[in-house]
Amino acid sequence: MGMHSAHIRWERGDQPFIDSRYSRAHRWLFDGGAEVPGSSSPDVVPPPMSDAGAVDPEEAFVASISSCHMLWFLALAAARKYRVDRYDDAAEGVMEKDAAGRMAITRVTLRPAAAFSGDKLPSREDIERLHHQAHERCFIANSVKTAIACEPRQVP
Repeated sequence: MGMHSAHIRWERGDQPFIDSRYSRAHRWLFDGGAEVPGSSSPDVVPPPMSDAGAVDPEEAFVASISSCHMLWFLALAAARKYRVDRYDDAAEGVMEKDAAGRMAITRVTLRPAAAFSGDKLPSREDIERLHHQAHERCFIANSVKTAIACEPRQVP
């Protein structure tokens, strides 16, 4: 399906660097023009060397899985003529040592909720089937060894 790229930019500025007290804040630049502030997680590198207001790679990993799943869910729902009005996912990733003893995001849990309207409303089984099919088609889920669970929830 083609190449996908991101440009990551960090500059030392006047920071000493070799004392390891340099800022981990950087920018993610995408080909469509979007620019996202990035940083290490404050759970990994304490502030002020990390920027808690920026996106860290672990958050981005979880968000990319959630986003990919959502996009497939919406496409599959539309193909079946279910009108989705809103979609919300409270996704979480768990960082811990993997079987080899290395730190990794070993599990991602998606907790999506979708609101529907119109004459054709999906049953609970239809929604679960759509989520299963979305997971099977998600490019990101198919690209990683992290266990990914999906726990659909009701719209509050």
